[in-house]
Amino acid sequence: MAASVRLLVRRVPRTHRNLISTGRLKTSSDSESLSGCRVFSHAAGEKSTHFGFETVPEAEKAKKVYQVFESVAHNYDVMNDAMSLGVHRLWKDTLLHVMHPQPGAKLLDVAGGTGDISLRFLDYVRSQQGRRRRQVVRSMQTPSWQEISEKYSSAAEEGEEQRESCAVVCDINKEMLKVGKQKAESMGLTAGLSWVTGDAEELPFADDHFDVYSVAFGIRNVTHIDQALQEAWRVLKPGGRFLCLEFSKVTNPVLARLYDAYSFQMIPVLGEVIAGDWRSYQYLVESIRKFPNQEEFKGMIEEAGFYHVKYHNLTGGVVAIHSGFKL
Repeated sequence: MAASVRLLVRRVPRTHRNLISTGRLKTSSDSESLSGCRVFSHAAGEKSTHFGFETVPEAEKAKKVYQVFESVAHNYDVMNDAMSLGVHRLWKDTLLHVMHPQPGAKLLDVAGGTGDISLRFLDYVRSQQGRRRRQVVRSMQTPSWQEISEKYSSAAEEGEEQRESCAVVCDINKEMLKVGKQKAESMGLTAGLSWVTGDAEELPFADDHFDVYSVAFGIRNVTHIDQALQEAWRVLKPGGRFLCLEFSKVTNPVLARLYDAYSFQMIPVLGEVIAGDWRSYQYLVESIRKFPNQEEFKGMIEEAGFYHVKYHNLTGGVVAIHSGFKL
């Protein structure tokens, strides 16, 4: 086992000519026109974008990203723990504390995958409801414990009817949603939780519908980030809040070197050992380096129409939480 791991560590990342193109039917004219690597044979005038460090036609990126997350879905949560040494849980908890949702809030969790943010959201809201109920009981001035108990029950029932919170997990990848739904069911957490297949660039929801829009470690995989931000603005109610948790630019030079070494030398190896998938995790590392830095992304959010846009660096800028409001 040690020898195989050492071999993987020395393994050189795949080059462009090793990449396999999938999801596109070939015709006879295709075969005749392709004399070399398809990656570089873009039609004249066709727009291109990045897929990690590779340049691909815009039309192909969504397919490639879909294949990545379809491949990693069943090991996604395990790999998150392994890659971040469990720190991703603290980052997500911090996101919920920054969000600070109140009972009755409606969350849209885009690129929500296996539902980590939505499950935390519902747990947070229910804890807020419990705290409010306890405050109501403490404020009652009555000598009868029976009356207190009855008032507590009726207040709880009224509060649940009037202020029902819900979370919608929206993801383009059906396999990720399937894994997330199974996880939620195994935890007994199904009330107030919905799972919807949808594209961040063209959300299947009405205007002015949600109180909070969240996206965690997903927006960097979108082909047109500006379009996804415009959709976020559209589906939020006036006064609604946009929150994004995403990998960002490390601010400390020493930490940045250590982070780069760990990312490129260890994460693909963990992907191969744990999930049997070197290539997908190589892409995920590369996609982080292609994402705009904190200030650039803040500007993009403002251009989409959001106000009071701020960001908070976590772990020295390894990740950042960006926040803005639709006014």
